[in-house]
Amino acid sequence: MINGTSFLKFPDGVRLSNGREIVSEGNGVYSSDDVKVSLVIGNNILEADVQADQTAVSEVVLYWNDMMVDAGDLLGDHWERGYGDLEWKGKKDTTVMPWYFLDDRGQKCFGYGVKVRPSAMCWWETDGRNLLLHLDVRCGSKGVLLNGRRLKMAEIIMYRFEGTDAFSAAQSFCHSMCDDPLSCDKPVYGSNNWYYAYGNSSRDDILRDAKYLADMTQGNDNRPFMVIDDGWQTAHTEAYNGGPWNLGNDDYGDMGKLAADIKELHVRPGIWFRPLLDSFDEIPEEWRLERDATVLDISVPEVLAYVKKDVSCIREWGFELIKHDFSTFDIMGLWGSEMGSGLTAADWSFRDTSRTTAEIIVDFYRAIREAAGDVIILGCNCIGHLGAGLMEANRTGDDTSGVEWERTRKMGVNTLAFRMPQHGTFFGADADCVGITEKIPWEKNRQWMELLSVSGTPFFVSVKPGTLTPSQESELREAYRKASANTVTAVPLDWKESKLPGKWNTFEGVKEYNW
Repeated sequence: MINGTSFLKFPDGVRLSNGREIVSEGNGVYSSDDVKVSLVIGNNILEADVQADQTAVSEVVLYWNDMMVDAGDLLGDHWERGYGDLEWKGKKDTTVMPWYFLDDRGQKCFGYGVKVRPSAMCWWETDGRNLLLHLDVRCGSKGVLLNGRRLKMAEIIMYRFEGTDAFSAAQSFCHSMCDDPLSCDKPVYGSNNWYYAYGNSSRDDILRDAKYLADMTQGNDNRPFMVIDDGWQTAHTEAYNGGPWNLGNDDYGDMGKLAADIKELHVRPGIWFRPLLDSFDEIPEEWRLERDATVLDISVPEVLAYVKKDVSCIREWGFELIKHDFSTFDIMGLWGSEMGSGLTAADWSFRDTSRTTAEIIVDFYRAIREAAGDVIILGCNCIGHLGAGLMEANRTGDDTSGVEWERTRKMGVNTLAFRMPQHGTFFGADADCVGITEKIPWEKNRQWMELLSVSGTPFFVSVKPGTLTPSQESELREAYRKASANTVTAVPLDWKESKLPGKWNTFEGVKEYNW
């Protein structure tokens, strides 16, 4: 990683969400009635704390005057997944930039961000001249009731990188934001049945796929994962993809036996679940979310214990990878692309009104991590900045497709390129699957498969049985071989010019693609 130089300085002012300026008392302390904000700089970190007795605090805004006068091209992040719209923009084209952003000025690149797992939902804003950092400490959509507690909202960092390219600067800056990323001993790769089955599958289908995967990966010392996606649970219908999660349906039978049968094929079993959507009748009403009673309220201690019990059950069945999905949507009621500065819909709060949304979500991720033990965690529809250090891999973009090439092209390539700096610095950045069916031309999927296989990131393929010719199967075998062993991160060389970079530097040299 490239070493940067910190250029932190105290903001020029602090205000609350209602626009009211907080009066400075000196020494980094600002107060208004019973609300006190404390700012301290040390070890290249600006720590921002807030304390309040009776006032419900929604947001604290820090601002730096004239910080962005000479700004160049800006690259912001998303709240959770990317949606095919990540790109470098001019300083006047930016709005909400969650968590961090890069400012590339040619010979210099500047990074502005917060360390991972903050207690506030953090986003940056610039009008092309001034810089603002919004520290959203709401509980749901209502102000948090701290009751005298001092809350560390965020640890802010700012670094300048010189004599290097923007990608290396971005990679180094992500590394600076996360001190404890989780990683796997070997690359994570394999098969996922979603993008051809879309929930319509059975035990026999999974074992057939696992046998095919075993054949496609013969000779690879690093064994692949067969990930069972949605459709195995007892309550599954076309209109419902929730739990309970302690039993397989009639088409799947004994899930422990299925995991063991997959292992017999020298393939590692993985499984998907949606932990917060659960129709089990005996769940108490007070465990359910105020905003949506079909969803569990993760601020309730008994709910976390219930989720941990589900995770422990799956681990005891013998699954070695757990993919947990939909939690951001279930909690916030919106997809990441819809969250903007409002973050959530409706007028609601968690049952525990004394903690912030960010605190509650981090505790949820931590509970899953603890219950999983040595099982690999793959997050999906998760807030990566809150989950870094608590999951080995994270789906960093919206779904690709086994039906529409345009969706794979838009979501997959953009995600891989613009979330690549998080790979290995936050977690393994999973840009999603290669969906192989007769509905997508092989010459299109071949490019995506090849790039993904040499990217150094998690590599999953959904193959509809009988789709590939013998020569195409040979190409798939080679892709699996590369993905099983490669740990060199591919670099998008033209990401400053295109939302869909076509020129990549890989461990095999420079490769070019025509999307």
